[in-house]
Amino acid sequence: MKVISALLAALATLAFTSILAGAQTDNAAKPRTVKGQVLTSPAMPAVSIKLDKAFKYAGTQSFVLYDVANAEQHFFVDADKQGRIRRLYWVQFEGYLPSNTHAYRYQATKTVNLGGLDFIADAYPRNRKASPSRPDSDGSRAQAFLESQGFHLGDEVLLQRLVHLVDEAKRNELMVIYLEDLSALGFTAADLAAGGKAAGKWGDISQRLLDRAVKGMQISKL
Repeated sequence: MKVISALLAALATLAFTSILAGAQTDNAAKPRTVKGQVLTSPAMPAVSIKLDKAFKYAGTQSFVLYDVANAEQHFFVDADKQGRIRRLYWVQFEGYLPSNTHAYRYQATKTVNLGGLDFIADAYPRNRKASPSRPDSDGSRAQAFLESQGFHLGDEVLLQRLVHLVDEAKRNELMVIYLEDLSALGFTAADLAAGGKAAGKWGDISQRLLDRAVKGMQISKL
């Protein structure tokens, strides 16, 4: 009887473990969804991201980036009637393929905690014509997708990048890029760059940019 009881207990444990593993696999396989202003990711990481009501969902796309990583992009746009983007949230889930051993490496000069998750934060002004992205980059793919949806970006922009490394191996990340049309401030990217006529204002401008990026979204762990 003791042998049979032990066997039954072992089988019950095995069944529970199998169910749990199956549930975890199913959860990881569930697609990310958007309902209204809320983007929900069931895994890697399991979070919800709620955007301010001024931003309208513009869609999603997925692709293999540089033949080494899976990337999934979601876009929330604040644009005028002509489709010119005033502000944009670009949310990207990215992870290296099993075929390589790469890891994400960032030099973190500033971090912020959003919803209990630590994000590396950096910002920069950019003239998109003066420093174009590689045609196969995630940035070029993002621009092409937005244009296919009837939106377009100005040449002068401000970018706030927020990156959360999902796992200890640093092979998966959640990246949020908040973008603004720089022309609204009356400066160019060259003005704000080192040596530019408004370079001394960059510290204040970049902090206010970060504040606006954080204010316009709410990140919560699931």
